[in-house]
Amino acid sequence: MTVAVATAPAAEWVDVGAAADILPRSARVVRTARGDVAVFRTAADTYHAIDNRCPHRGGPLSEGIVHGDAVTCPLHNWVISLSTGRTLGADEGCVATIPVKVEAGRLYLGLGALAAAAA
Repeated sequence: MTVAVATAPAAEWVDVGAAADILPRSARVVRTARGDVAVFRTAADTYHAIDNRCPHRGGPLSEGIVHGDAVTCPLHNWVISLSTGRTLGADEGCVATIPVKVEAGRLYLGLGALAAAAA
């Protein structure tokens, strides 16, 4: 499922849907003015949001395999930490992380962080 939202001011949180809509060890894509954000739910029921482009060749991280606190890119097997956005292992690179919170069963992204990072 893909959700389209506008970029919010730095202090504003944007509701992007029900947290339960993302199954454990899977993701959904949120389209923003700056680009696609992948929102992940781990097997431990934690939520993370990162840019949806692998730093290697731009692969869609939302289509990767979620394991532990990481995702493996479906194109070339680069492993990205969902917490830090940094690559793990011998590969070097990183993607932007976006703040996520869950309140009353709803997922909110701090998309203002993306606007500030782009400035």
